[in-house]
Amino acid sequence: MTVNYSKILDHMVETAREAGALTLEHFKRFRDIEIGIKGPGDFVSDADKQSETLIRERLLSQYPWGLTGEEFDPVEGSDSDHRWLVDPIDGTTNFIYGQHYTITISLRRGNETMCGLIYNPVSDEMFTAIKGEGAYLNGMRLNVSASTDVALMCVGTGLPTPNLQLHPGAYQRLDEIRAPIGAVRIVGSAANSCAYVACGRLTGYYEETGFVDTAAGILIVQEAGGIVTDWWGRGPEVYEKTGTLIVANPATHAYLLERLRGAPPKNAA
Repeated sequence: MTVNYSKILDHMVETAREAGALTLEHFKRFRDIEIGIKGPGDFVSDADKQSETLIRERLLSQYPWGLTGEEFDPVEGSDSDHRWLVDPIDGTTNFIYGQHYTITISLRRGNETMCGLIYNPVSDEMFTAIKGEGAYLNGMRLNVSASTDVALMCVGTGLPTPNLQLHPGAYQRLDEIRAPIGAVRIVGSAANSCAYVACGRLTGYYEETGFVDTAAGILIVQEAGGIVTDWWGRGPEVYEKTGTLIVANPATHAYLLERLRGAPPKNAA
């Protein structure tokens, strides 16, 4: 079956913009949003659910394939090879505090991400990529930072709250990494952090996070010339399951790999 991923990406972009407009209406009233609790430090709002509902309806009406999202149970589709991955608001905590958030959608064929997008409705920035065709921000071709100077590296990460069951030692790793580099930034959205690596606002990013959040971002960074592995240099067969990611330009990737190797390896199930 021949699939026109460019046409599909156009539909994804239209869908993300529509979801962006919906979420922005909630965002403008962020102090009044009704918030539920999914788990410690993990918030969910009506905007999440409405955004995913809209995205599901728009995508599945045209391409009724399998879909995995953040807010509802997965669905199976008519094409077993293709699956949508959707995070209707990545950076929910940012969102409820009136800070930047993203909407991210990717399309998988088997074990490959064929196209993906990250949309920041607040700044109206649309990051897109099709496998083998480069990465773009609002239509402008992207390349990761060319910087190789450790003192000029700007690294993104995320820090767990103490009661989250993530890879132990996050604060110790940060202390090991931060001293020689130029800056550390916590963007608050895994997808947006990947987007910032792709366009050079960060030279690298590392975290333990979910693959639905980062599938599009990984493709965008790779298409912009970046390197993606887990913390021990292993490929997608591991990091897609464990979520222990390094996403970076070549120099920052080498630096982070050296600093993160000391953590006990986390193996894919």
